[in-house]
Amino acid sequence: MFAPFKHQANAYSSIHVETGVHGADPHQLVTLLLDGALSAIATAVSAIERGDIPAKCKAIGKAASIIDEGLRGTLDMDEGGEVARTLQDLYSCILVRLTMANVKNDTAILRECSTLLTPMRDAWLAIKPQKIAA
Repeated sequence: MFAPFKHQANAYSSIHVETGVHGADPHQLVTLLLDGALSAIATAVSAIERGDIPAKCKAIGKAASIIDEGLRGTLDMDEGGEVARTLQDLYSCILVRLTMANVKNDTAILRECSTLLTPMRDAWLAIKPQKIAA
C-alpha cells in the first residue's frame, strides 16, 4: 500500500513535520504524518478564529503538504490495490476542501477535514504492528 520506507522518511523530512523521524518505522511515520496534518488543521482553525490570515495560510499550506507529499505521495498504487486508490481519493478530496477553506476562511470546512482524517488515524493506531519478542 505504501511505497518504500526511505521515501516516506524523505517525504516526512521535506515537509517539515516536527518530531522525531529518525528511528521511526513506516507505521510510526504515517502516524506522525496524520498527527501533523491534524495539528496543522487545528492551528488553521485557531488562526481563522483570531483573524490571523498569514498564520491560517501557513497552517493550511503545511496540512496540504503533509497530505499531498507525505501521505498521498507515498502511496504505492501498484501494490496497494483498492486501499491505495481509496486513500488517494480521500487525500485528493481533503486537498480540495483545504483549498476551499483557505479561500473562504471557513472553519467548518477545516473541521470537516479533521473529521475525515481522525477516524483514519484512530484505525491506523489500532492496527499498530506488534513487536515480536526475540
